[in-house]
Amino acid sequence: MKSRVLQVVTGIVVLLILIQFFPVDRSVPSTEADKDFLNMHKPNHETAMLVINACYDCHSYKTNYPWYSKLAPVSWWMQSHVDEGRENMNFSLWGNYTDNRADHKLEEAIDLIEAEEMPLPVYVWAH
Repeated sequence: MKSRVLQVVTGIVVLLILIQFFPVDRSVPSTEADKDFLNMHKPNHETAMLVINACYDCHSYKTNYPWYSKLAPVSWWMQSHVDEGRENMNFSLWGNYTDNRADHKLEEAIDLIEAEEMPLPVYVWAH
């Protein structure tokens, strides 16, 4: 029984080591700084910090990854959240949105925040 448990634990450790050789792609495209939401709208410092701290990690190309996000499989899971967040709304590309689309995205964001669906509970917990 003990040797079987040891084999399973060893297998898990080996697997965790092997998956570290498959990192996620964190590259970001070059963007124009003047199209960034904060550069366009220049909110007061308090509002800017709120948006940066609560939104920019998943909804911009200015993601500040925590140290543990380099470890697979956490890295894969986290990058998929970031990719999905950027796809839904990207503050780094704000200037590319039409006025109607930008307004709609802000309305959606307000609805999600009021429903306590954003930021994601796991994001709040992990930070």
